[in-house]
Amino acid sequence: MPLLEVRGLSKRFPVGRWIFSKKVYLHAVDGISFHLDENETLGLVGESGCGKSTVCKLILRLIEPDEGGILFKGTDLCRADSETMRLFRREVQIIFQDPYSSLNPRKQVEDIVGDPLEVHGIAKGRKKREMVAKILEKVGLRPEHMARYPHEFSGGQRQRIGIARALILNPKLLLADEPVSALDVSIQAQIINLLDGLKEDFNLSYIIVSHDLGVVEHVCDRIAVMYLGRIVEIASDRDLYDNHKHPYTKALISAVPVPDPLVKKNRHLLKGEVPSSITPPSGCHFHPRCPERMGECSKLVPELREIGPKHWVACHRI
Repeated sequence: MPLLEVRGLSKRFPVGRWIFSKKVYLHAVDGISFHLDENETLGLVGESGCGKSTVCKLILRLIEPDEGGILFKGTDLCRADSETMRLFRREVQIIFQDPYSSLNPRKQVEDIVGDPLEVHGIAKGRKKREMVAKILEKVGLRPEHMARYPHEFSGGQRQRIGIARALILNPKLLLADEPVSALDVSIQAQIINLLDGLKEDFNLSYIIVSHDLGVVEHVCDRIAVMYLGRIVEIASDRDLYDNHKHPYTKALISAVPVPDPLVKKNRHLLKGEVPSSITPPSGCHFHPRCPERMGECSKLVPELREIGPKHWVACHRI
């Protein structure tokens, strides 16, 4: 049984406009399905606005889905009662993109990291302080940092605090929403290596949202490529980089910079702009920009089909 299973998940947001007496919606997530095994890392990649962060919020039920199911250890979270959700939130935590705005500037690190222990009735007082000091050391900070406020830390240190807060309840699954995009390049490597090491220490599973294909290649076991609310390809990290099939994936991989200036790379340049999520194209959402499109691409929604071991593609040409 997978640790997490997402089935046909969809979410639309009203945008407050009416056209011919019909309410207008933004189609953020459009019927996606995937699973995550224990001690596995899944990467979600794609352009800005494709729905990656919305997927994380739906899994946590910070926002409610319009359709579909979310199963965690076999339990459907969309039908779960408050007690089931309380237990679920101990086992699933999130690391936010901005390490400053996600921390309360009025609280010291001891309370930021330790408050979940009191909320869930695990520890308080001296025991709480001991657990906070221990988890801070795990993420590369010192116990004396407990008495400081977020503004007294660098961006990398603040992200370590966010990671410590997520780990304090000893969760099974961490959702990392662009965990290094707001950091300097030198610090990014440190945080990625930290997450990789914590995975083994805490027996964690990850869903990592990122624009940086180099990041997901380094830490992810499987990668799901999203475009305009839909998953267009899922494969293992090596299979996706060496044997990618979907035209959009080809364009993403070809855009990854090569560190050697003498190496010439064959670029797959996309023409046109990303369509609006308010009025997405019919059929395959990618067909207006696809260099390999056919007549049926604009009419029929491609099904996500398995074309090889653990390799799934949604394309009429495959």
